[in-house]
Amino acid sequence: MKQKPGEGSLYQRIRDILESARTGVVRTVNTTQVVANWLIGREIVEEEQHGARRARYGGHLLEELSRKLTRDFGAGFSVQGLRYMRQFYREYPALVRPLPIRHTLRGELPRLATAATVNEIRHTVCGESSLSVDDWKTGQLHPNLAWSLYRHLLRVDRPEARAFYEIEALQNNWSARELERQINSLLYERLALSRDKKGLLRLAKKGQEIEGPLDVFKDPLVLEFLKIPATAKLVESDLEAALLNELQAFLLELGKGFAFLARQERITLDGDHFYIDLVFYHTVLKCYVLVDLKVRKLNHEDLGQFQLYLNYYDRERRTPGDNPTLGLILCTDKNDAMVRYTLGEEQQKKIFTSRYKLHLPSEAELKAELLRELKTIEAPSTPQPTVAKKRTK
Repeated sequence: MKQKPGEGSLYQRIRDILESARTGVVRTVNTTQVVANWLIGREIVEEEQHGARRARYGGHLLEELSRKLTRDFGAGFSVQGLRYMRQFYREYPALVRPLPIRHTLRGELPRLATAATVNEIRHTVCGESSLSVDDWKTGQLHPNLAWSLYRHLLRVDRPEARAFYEIEALQNNWSARELERQINSLLYERLALSRDKKGLLRLAKKGQEIEGPLDVFKDPLVLEFLKIPATAKLVESDLEAALLNELQAFLLELGKGFAFLARQERITLDGDHFYIDLVFYHTVLKCYVLVDLKVRKLNHEDLGQFQLYLNYYDRERRTPGDNPTLGLILCTDKNDAMVRYTLGEEQQKKIFTSRYKLHLPSEAELKAELLRELKTIEAPSTPQPTVAKKRTK
């Protein structure tokens, strides 16, 4: 039977309409829930700040509200949930632009206030949810930030870090679970290590911007998603296989712009074979990125061999449109002074070394790690006359 003109695409056009409508409905529901929770939080805060009215509940305001709301509306209104809503309003006071309520007789105020609240929800969902990316600013309502995401954002105490996670969650379309992982692994703090005050300000206002190699690599990398124990029996092939089995999560941890190309790529030099563990291409920096895996502490021989890989790629694989090849060595531990003196200043701009963690460290452990890295970064800038004398002997 001969197909009529345009018949083949009819199903796809209808499918696109339905998927678009379904997405719109989900966004509207999410935005409505966010606005409603913000307004509930506002009501609680204002009730608590109004001493005369608060006396009705005394110190059990949230407990009483939770009991009544759960009775009338079902789950979702636990005492802890109401605390989140209260905190939500306090941490995001400018999320929703309030509508003016006209002055009227005292007896009519409750009825008009209720109507205004309903209108406020409709106005916000229909109006502010259509904000363009250029108009949106952190701390404002965005249709792609659901309540589950805001719940995790409320755990971030520092405003600049919270603003960073808002931007990154939107730009990378993170789920609530992905956002939770990035917050738990202190992504903001790890990226902030190599930045000055101006760089930190840009990080909070624009998220992660990639302008050079220092903006890409972070130390340490957290690889808890591999679900393999940190034991002395771990070999590099097992680590490599685990990373490739969880490639999507590994790319997420590496950051923006990485495209996977090859594993165990063989290069042959006058009959001698060498194998590069992982090869990526960075779509923003326009360069190859070679990754070497070590299940032990890094030594100077590892760095020397890795320099060979980068030199080979620069001479044999680079095309006129590619920037110089970059390298990343993942290891369990390293001596940063040894790395500096082995590579020198120029090579440190091309070869980066990062520790990896096979478990999700506690916040205290990660902060201790970051403090150690900060001391390492600051160390080369201090004069070291004693070392200089030894080197001249």
